[in-house]
Amino acid sequence: MRPYRDPLVLGPLFRDEGPDGSRTATAAGPDGPAAPGAPAGPRRSGPAPTDPDTLRQAPVRTAIPRPAPPATAAPAHPRTLPAVLDPELTEHPARACSGWWALLTAALATGGAAVLARFEELRPSTSPAEAWPLAVVVCCALLALTALCGLRRGLTGQAWSLTLFGRYRGTIRRTGLIWSNPLRRHTRVDVRLRHWRSEPLCVVDSEGTALRSVVLVVWRVRDTARALLAVDDHTAYLRGQVESATARVLSRMPADSFGPEPDGPETLRDTEAVGDELTRLLAAECKAVGVEVFSARPLHVEYAPEVAAAMQRRRVASIDARHRDSVLTSVLDAVDDTVHRMSDRGLVSLDDYERKALVKDLTVAFYTARGPAADAR
Repeated sequence: MRPYRDPLVLGPLFRDEGPDGSRTATAAGPDGPAAPGAPAGPRRSGPAPTDPDTLRQAPVRTAIPRPAPPATAAPAHPRTLPAVLDPELTEHPARACSGWWALLTAALATGGAAVLARFEELRPSTSPAEAWPLAVVVCCALLALTALCGLRRGLTGQAWSLTLFGRYRGTIRRTGLIWSNPLRRHTRVDVRLRHWRSEPLCVVDSEGTALRSVVLVVWRVRDTARALLAVDDHTAYLRGQVESATARVLSRMPADSFGPEPDGPETLRDTEAVGDELTRLLAAECKAVGVEVFSARPLHVEYAPEVAAAMQRRRVASIDARHRDSVLTSVLDAVDDTVHRMSDRGLVSLDDYERKALVKDLTVAFYTARGPAADAR
Protein backbone atom coordinates (compact mmCIF):
# COMPACT_ATOMS: atom_id res chain seq x y z
CA MET A 1 0.00 0.00 0.00
CA ARG A 2 1.44 3.31 -1.12
CA PRO A 3 0.12 6.57 0.43
CA TYR A 4 -0.61 9.48 -1.84
CA ARG A 5 -1.22 12.94 -0.36
CA ASP A 6 -2.39 16.04 -2.13
CA PRO A 7 -1.96 19.32 -0.20
CA LEU A 8 -5.31 20.70 -1.44
CA VAL A 9 -7.38 17.60 -0.77
CA LEU A 10 -8.70 16.87 2.70
CA GLY A 11 -6.86 13.76 3.89
CA PRO A 12 -4.57 11.45 1.97
CA LEU A 13 -5.65 8.96 -0.62
CA PHE A 14 -4.41 5.37 -0.22
CA ARG A 15 -4.11 3.23 -3.33
CA ASP A 16 -4.74 -0.38 -2.47
CA GLU A 17 -3.88 -3.21 -4.83
CA GLY A 18 -6.23 -6.14 -4.81
CA PRO A 19 -5.38 -9.76 -5.41
CA ASP A 20 -6.12 -9.39 -9.12
CA GLY A 21 -3.85 -6.35 -9.45
CA SER A 22 -6.71 -3.75 -9.53
CA ARG A 23 -6.30 -0.56 -7.52
CA THR A 24 -8.93 1.19 -5.42
CA ALA A 25 -8.76 4.58 -3.75
CA THR A 26 -10.05 5.11 -0.20
CA ALA A 27 -10.29 8.39 1.71
CA ALA A 28 -8.44 8.76 4.96
CA GLY A 29 -9.69 10.73 7.89
CA PRO A 30 -7.69 12.52 10.55
CA ASP A 31 -7.18 9.24 12.45
CA GLY A 32 -6.06 7.15 9.49
CA PRO A 33 -7.62 5.39 6.54
CA ALA A 34 -11.30 4.65 6.63
CA ALA A 35 -12.48 1.11 6.93
CA PRO A 36 -13.28 -0.64 3.68
CA GLY A 37 -16.96 -0.37 2.85
CA ALA A 38 -17.60 2.38 5.42
CA PRO A 39 -19.04 5.67 4.13
CA ALA A 40 -16.43 8.42 4.05
CA GLY A 41 -18.96 11.26 4.37
CA PRO A 42 -22.21 12.60 2.94
CA ARG A 43 -22.85 11.21 -0.50
CA ARG A 44 -23.58 13.41 -3.48
CA SER A 45 -26.14 12.60 -6.11
CA GLY A 46 -24.68 11.81 -9.51
CA PRO A 47 -21.24 10.54 -10.49
CA ALA A 48 -18.32 11.46 -8.26
CA PRO A 49 -15.85 13.97 -9.73
CA THR A 50 -12.60 12.38 -10.95
CA ASP A 51 -10.86 15.49 -12.31
CA PRO A 52 -7.86 16.46 -10.07
CA ASP A 53 -8.66 20.19 -10.52
CA THR A 54 -12.20 19.63 -9.32
CA LEU A 55 -10.95 17.72 -6.30
CA ARG A 56 -8.54 20.52 -5.45
CA GLN A 57 -11.20 23.27 -5.76
CA ALA A 58 -13.89 21.48 -3.73
CA PRO A 59 -12.60 22.45 -0.25
CA VAL A 60 -11.97 26.01 -1.42
CA ARG A 61 -15.53 26.38 -2.68
CA THR A 62 -16.99 25.05 0.54
CA ALA A 63 -14.85 27.44 2.61
CA ILE A 64 -16.03 30.57 0.76
CA PRO A 65 -19.27 31.86 2.34
CA ARG A 66 -22.08 32.59 -0.08
CA PRO A 67 -23.90 35.93 0.26
CA ALA A 68 -27.43 35.69 1.57
CA PRO A 69 -30.19 36.54 -0.91
CA PRO A 70 -31.49 40.11 -0.55
CA ALA A 71 -34.59 40.39 1.57
CA THR A 72 -37.72 41.39 -0.27
CA ALA A 73 -38.70 44.91 0.65
CA ALA A 74 -42.12 45.23 2.20
CA PRO A 75 -44.62 47.26 0.20
CA ALA A 76 -44.74 50.86 1.26
CA HIS A 77 -47.99 51.97 2.91
CA PRO A 78 -49.04 55.53 3.65
CA ARG A 79 -48.12 56.41 7.22
CA THR A 80 -50.88 57.72 9.41
CA LEU A 81 -51.08 58.77 13.04
CA PRO A 82 -51.81 56.06 15.62
CA ALA A 83 -55.37 55.79 16.81
CA VAL A 84 -54.37 56.80 20.37
CA LEU A 85 -51.47 59.18 21.03
CA ASP A 86 -51.76 59.08 24.85
CA PRO A 87 -53.67 56.12 26.33
CA GLU A 88 -54.38 58.09 29.52
CA LEU A 89 -55.95 60.96 27.58
CA THR A 90 -59.39 59.48 26.95
CA GLU A 91 -62.78 60.97 27.65
CA HIS A 92 -64.56 59.71 30.76
CA PRO A 93 -67.57 61.11 32.63
CA ALA A 94 -67.02 63.61 35.42
CA ARG A 95 -68.90 63.76 38.68
CA ALA A 96 -71.90 66.08 38.58
CA CYS A 97 -75.34 66.29 40.10
CA SER A 98 -78.57 68.08 39.41
CA GLY A 99 -78.43 71.83 39.87
CA TRP A 100 -81.77 71.89 41.65
CA TRP A 101 -80.19 70.29 44.69
CA ALA A 102 -77.58 73.06 44.70
CA LEU A 103 -80.32 75.70 44.52
CA LEU A 104 -82.17 74.07 47.41
CA THR A 105 -78.97 73.91 49.47
CA ALA A 106 -78.19 77.56 48.74
CA ALA A 107 -81.74 78.61 49.71
CA LEU A 108 -81.63 76.67 52.98
CA ALA A 109 -78.18 78.02 53.87
CA THR A 110 -79.22 81.60 53.11
CA GLY A 111 -82.47 81.24 55.08
CA GLY A 112 -80.70 79.68 58.06
CA ALA A 113 -78.10 82.46 58.12
CA ALA A 114 -80.79 85.14 57.91
CA VAL A 115 -82.84 83.57 60.72
CA LEU A 116 -79.77 83.18 62.94
CA ALA A 117 -78.70 86.76 62.32
CA ARG A 118 -82.16 88.04 63.15
CA PHE A 119 -82.24 85.94 66.32
CA GLU A 120 -78.92 87.41 67.44
CA GLU A 121 -80.27 90.92 67.00
CA LEU A 122 -83.29 90.23 69.16
CA ARG A 123 -81.39 88.32 71.81
CA PRO A 124 -79.98 90.44 74.72
CA SER A 125 -76.22 91.00 74.72
CA THR A 126 -74.22 88.37 76.51
CA SER A 127 -70.58 87.53 76.93
CA PRO A 128 -68.34 88.38 73.95
CA ALA A 129 -66.87 84.85 74.10
CA GLU A 130 -70.05 83.41 72.63
CA ALA A 131 -69.12 83.96 68.93
CA TRP A 132 -70.45 80.65 67.56
CA PRO A 133 -73.51 82.26 65.89
CA LEU A 134 -71.19 84.38 63.75
CA ALA A 135 -69.20 81.30 62.72
CA VAL A 136 -72.41 79.53 61.72
CA VAL A 137 -73.51 82.50 59.63
CA VAL A 138 -70.14 82.57 57.82
CA CYS A 139 -70.33 78.84 57.11
CA CYS A 140 -73.84 79.17 55.72
CA ALA A 141 -72.72 82.02 53.47
CA LEU A 142 -69.78 80.00 52.16
CA LEU A 143 -72.06 77.00 51.55
CA ALA A 144 -74.54 79.11 49.59
CA LEU A 145 -71.72 80.72 47.58
CA THR A 146 -70.23 77.31 46.70
CA ALA A 147 -73.64 76.01 45.65
CA LEU A 148 -74.27 78.98 43.39
CA CYS A 149 -70.79 79.13 41.84
CA GLY A 150 -70.93 75.47 40.76
CA LEU A 151 -74.14 75.86 38.78
CA ARG A 152 -73.87 75.26 35.01
CA ARG A 153 -76.35 74.97 32.18
CA GLY A 154 -75.98 71.89 30.00
CA LEU A 155 -77.20 72.39 26.43
CA THR A 156 -78.12 69.76 23.87
CA GLY A 157 -75.14 69.23 21.55
CA GLN A 158 -72.75 70.85 24.05
CA ALA A 159 -70.43 69.31 26.63
CA TRP A 160 -68.34 70.61 29.51
CA SER A 161 -64.71 69.51 29.75
CA LEU A 162 -63.25 69.79 33.26
CA THR A 163 -59.58 70.34 34.17
CA LEU A 164 -57.96 70.94 37.54
CA PHE A 165 -54.49 72.53 37.59
CA GLY A 166 -53.95 71.43 33.98
CA ARG A 167 -55.04 67.83 34.53
CA TYR A 168 -58.06 66.40 32.75
CA ARG A 169 -60.78 65.43 35.24
CA GLY A 170 -63.69 64.35 33.01
CA THR A 171 -66.47 65.51 30.71
CA ILE A 172 -70.09 66.37 31.50
CA ARG A 173 -72.58 65.61 28.72
CA ARG A 174 -75.75 66.07 30.80
CA THR A 175 -78.36 68.63 29.81
CA GLY A 176 -80.35 71.01 31.97
CA LEU A 177 -79.25 72.60 35.23
CA ILE A 178 -76.20 70.81 36.67
CA TRP A 179 -73.73 71.37 39.46
CA SER A 180 -70.05 70.45 39.51
CA ASN A 181 -66.98 71.37 41.51
CA PRO A 182 -66.47 75.15 41.08
CA LEU A 183 -62.69 74.81 41.61
CA ARG A 184 -62.32 73.02 38.27
CA ARG A 185 -61.99 74.86 34.99
CA HIS A 186 -65.01 74.33 32.75
CA THR A 187 -64.58 74.52 28.96
CA ARG A 188 -67.55 74.25 26.65
CA VAL A 189 -67.14 71.96 23.62
CA ASP A 190 -69.49 71.70 20.66
CA VAL A 191 -70.17 68.00 19.93
CA ARG A 192 -72.85 68.51 17.28
CA LEU A 193 -72.55 67.33 13.69
CA ARG A 194 -70.88 70.07 11.67
CA HIS A 195 -69.78 70.60 8.09
CA TRP A 196 -66.93 72.68 6.73
CA ARG A 197 -66.50 73.89 3.16
CA SER A 198 -62.89 74.48 2.23
CA GLU A 199 -61.48 77.26 0.12
CA PRO A 200 -60.22 76.35 -3.39
CA LEU A 201 -57.19 74.13 -2.75
CA CYS A 202 -54.20 74.14 -5.12
CA VAL A 203 -53.32 70.53 -6.02
CA VAL A 204 -51.90 68.59 -8.97
CA ASP A 205 -52.99 65.31 -10.57
CA SER A 206 -50.82 62.32 -11.44
CA GLU A 207 -49.67 64.03 -14.67
CA GLY A 208 -48.59 67.22 -12.90
CA THR A 209 -51.52 69.36 -14.12
CA ALA A 210 -52.47 72.19 -11.75
CA LEU A 211 -56.01 71.88 -10.34
CA ARG A 212 -58.37 73.71 -8.00
CA SER A 213 -60.57 71.64 -5.70
CA VAL A 214 -63.22 72.48 -3.09
CA VAL A 215 -63.96 69.84 -0.43
CA LEU A 216 -66.98 69.53 1.87
CA VAL A 217 -66.25 67.74 5.18
CA VAL A 218 -68.90 66.47 7.62
CA TRP A 219 -67.44 65.89 11.09
CA ARG A 220 -67.96 66.10 14.83
CA VAL A 221 -65.98 65.96 18.08
CA ARG A 222 -66.15 62.42 19.42
CA ASP A 223 -63.57 62.60 22.25
CA THR A 224 -63.54 65.97 24.00
CA ALA A 225 -60.38 65.20 25.98
CA ARG A 226 -58.26 64.60 22.87
CA ALA A 227 -59.85 67.44 20.93
CA LEU A 228 -58.97 69.98 23.63
CA LEU A 229 -55.70 68.66 25.05
CA ALA A 230 -54.06 66.61 22.27
CA VAL A 231 -53.79 69.59 19.89
CA ASP A 232 -53.84 73.34 20.27
CA ASP A 233 -56.86 73.86 17.99
CA HIS A 234 -58.69 70.87 16.58
CA THR A 235 -60.49 72.93 13.92
CA ALA A 236 -57.19 74.28 12.56
CA TYR A 237 -55.80 70.74 12.66
CA LEU A 238 -58.78 69.50 10.64
CA ARG A 239 -58.28 72.20 7.99
CA GLY A 240 -54.62 71.28 7.63
CA GLN A 241 -55.40 67.58 7.30
CA VAL A 242 -58.04 68.28 4.66
CA GLU A 243 -55.47 70.10 2.53
CA SER A 244 -52.90 67.32 3.00
CA ALA A 245 -55.33 64.45 2.28
CA THR A 246 -56.75 66.21 -0.78
CA ALA A 247 -53.29 66.70 -2.24
CA ARG A 248 -52.37 63.04 -1.62
CA VAL A 249 -55.57 61.53 -3.05
CA LEU A 250 -55.89 63.77 -6.13
CA SER A 251 -52.26 63.19 -7.09
CA ARG A 252 -52.87 59.46 -7.66
CA MET A 253 -55.10 59.76 -10.74
CA PRO A 254 -55.26 61.98 -13.83
CA ALA A 255 -57.91 64.64 -14.08
CA ASP A 256 -59.16 63.47 -17.50
CA SER A 257 -58.56 60.67 -19.96
CA PHE A 258 -57.74 61.98 -23.43
CA GLY A 259 -57.15 58.59 -25.06
CA PRO A 260 -59.08 57.47 -28.12
CA GLU A 261 -60.86 54.73 -26.20
CA PRO A 262 -63.93 55.80 -24.19
CA ASP A 263 -63.20 53.36 -21.33
CA GLY A 264 -59.84 54.73 -20.25
CA PRO A 265 -58.15 54.66 -16.84
CA GLU A 266 -59.82 55.91 -13.69
CA THR A 267 -59.88 59.68 -13.46
CA LEU A 268 -60.84 62.32 -10.92
CA ARG A 269 -64.25 62.60 -12.59
CA ASP A 270 -65.25 59.54 -10.56
CA THR A 271 -66.18 61.62 -7.52
CA GLU A 272 -67.60 58.62 -5.64
CA ALA A 273 -64.30 56.72 -5.59
CA VAL A 274 -62.31 59.89 -4.87
CA GLY A 275 -64.65 60.81 -2.01
CA ASP A 276 -64.44 57.34 -0.43
CA GLU A 277 -60.64 57.35 -0.50
CA LEU A 278 -60.51 60.90 0.84
CA THR A 279 -62.91 60.03 3.66
CA ARG A 280 -60.92 56.95 4.66
CA LEU A 281 -57.61 58.79 4.76
CA LEU A 282 -58.98 61.85 6.58
CA ALA A 283 -60.79 59.73 9.20
CA ALA A 284 -57.56 57.85 9.96
CA GLU A 285 -55.60 61.09 10.37
CA CYS A 286 -58.16 62.80 12.63
CA LYS A 287 -59.03 59.85 14.86
CA ALA A 288 -56.00 60.47 17.07
CA VAL A 289 -57.26 63.92 18.10
CA GLY A 290 -60.83 62.85 18.87
CA VAL A 291 -62.40 64.14 15.65
CA GLU A 292 -64.72 61.77 13.76
CA VAL A 293 -65.04 62.37 10.02
CA PHE A 294 -68.21 61.04 8.40
CA SER A 295 -67.62 62.12 4.80
CA ALA A 296 -65.26 64.24 2.75
CA ARG A 297 -66.47 64.87 -0.80
CA PRO A 298 -64.95 67.08 -3.51
CA LEU A 299 -67.65 69.51 -4.62
CA HIS A 300 -65.86 70.30 -7.87
CA VAL A 301 -62.44 69.76 -9.40
CA GLU A 302 -61.39 72.18 -12.13
CA TYR A 303 -58.23 73.18 -13.92
CA ALA A 304 -56.19 76.10 -12.69
CA PRO A 305 -56.73 79.34 -14.65
CA GLU A 306 -53.24 79.23 -16.17
CA VAL A 307 -53.82 75.82 -17.82
CA ALA A 308 -57.59 75.84 -18.29
CA ALA A 309 -57.49 77.10 -21.90
CA ALA A 310 -54.85 74.59 -23.02
CA MET A 311 -56.64 71.67 -21.36
CA GLN A 312 -59.93 72.76 -22.93
CA ARG A 313 -58.37 72.64 -26.40
CA ARG A 314 -56.92 69.24 -25.64
CA ARG A 315 -60.30 67.96 -24.51
CA VAL A 316 -62.04 69.27 -27.63
CA ALA A 317 -59.39 67.61 -29.81
CA SER A 318 -59.90 64.31 -27.97
CA ILE A 319 -63.69 64.49 -28.40
CA ASP A 320 -63.25 65.31 -32.11
CA ALA A 321 -60.88 62.33 -32.56
CA ARG A 322 -63.36 59.99 -30.92
CA HIS A 323 -66.15 61.37 -33.09
CA ARG A 324 -64.18 60.87 -36.30
CA ASP A 325 -63.23 57.35 -35.27
CA SER A 326 -66.86 56.40 -34.60
CA VAL A 327 -67.99 57.91 -37.93
CA LEU A 328 -65.27 56.08 -39.85
CA THR A 329 -66.13 52.80 -38.15
CA SER A 330 -69.80 53.14 -39.07
CA VAL A 331 -68.90 54.04 -42.68
CA LEU A 332 -66.66 51.01 -43.06
CA ASP A 333 -69.37 48.75 -41.64
CA ALA A 334 -71.89 50.18 -44.09
CA VAL A 335 -69.52 49.72 -47.07
CA ASP A 336 -68.73 46.13 -46.06
CA ASP A 337 -72.41 45.31 -45.70
CA THR A 338 -73.26 46.89 -49.10
CA VAL A 339 -70.54 45.08 -51.02
CA HIS A 340 -71.39 41.71 -49.46
CA ARG A 341 -75.09 42.12 -50.24
CA MET A 342 -74.41 43.04 -53.86
CA SER A 343 -72.09 40.05 -54.28
CA ASP A 344 -74.40 37.58 -52.53
CA ARG A 345 -77.43 38.57 -54.63
CA GLY A 346 -75.47 38.41 -57.88
CA LEU A 347 -76.15 42.01 -58.85
CA VAL A 348 -72.56 42.59 -59.96
CA SER A 349 -69.56 40.42 -60.75
CA LEU A 350 -66.38 42.16 -59.67
CA ASP A 351 -62.74 41.29 -59.83
CA ASP A 352 -60.18 42.55 -57.29
CA TYR A 353 -59.53 45.85 -59.05
CA GLU A 354 -63.21 46.66 -59.51
CA ARG A 355 -63.94 45.66 -55.91
CA LYS A 356 -61.28 48.01 -54.60
CA ALA A 357 -62.60 50.85 -56.75
CA LEU A 358 -66.17 50.23 -55.56
CA VAL A 359 -65.10 50.16 -51.91
CA LYS A 360 -63.21 53.42 -52.36
CA ASP A 361 -66.14 55.19 -54.02
CA LEU A 362 -68.64 53.97 -51.45
CA THR A 363 -66.37 54.98 -48.56
CA VAL A 364 -65.96 58.52 -49.91
CA ALA A 365 -69.68 58.84 -50.57
CA PHE A 366 -70.80 57.54 -47.16
CA TYR A 367 -68.20 59.54 -45.23
CA THR A 368 -69.09 62.75 -47.10
CA ALA A 369 -72.77 62.19 -46.39
CA ARG A 370 -72.37 61.27 -42.70
CA GLY A 371 -69.58 63.64 -41.70
CA PRO A 372 -71.40 67.01 -41.97
CA ALA A 373 -74.63 65.53 -40.59
CA ALA A 374 -72.82 64.09 -37.57
CA ASP A 375 -70.97 67.36 -37.04
CA ALA A 376 -74.27 69.24 -37.09
CA ARG A 377 -75.62 67.02 -34.34
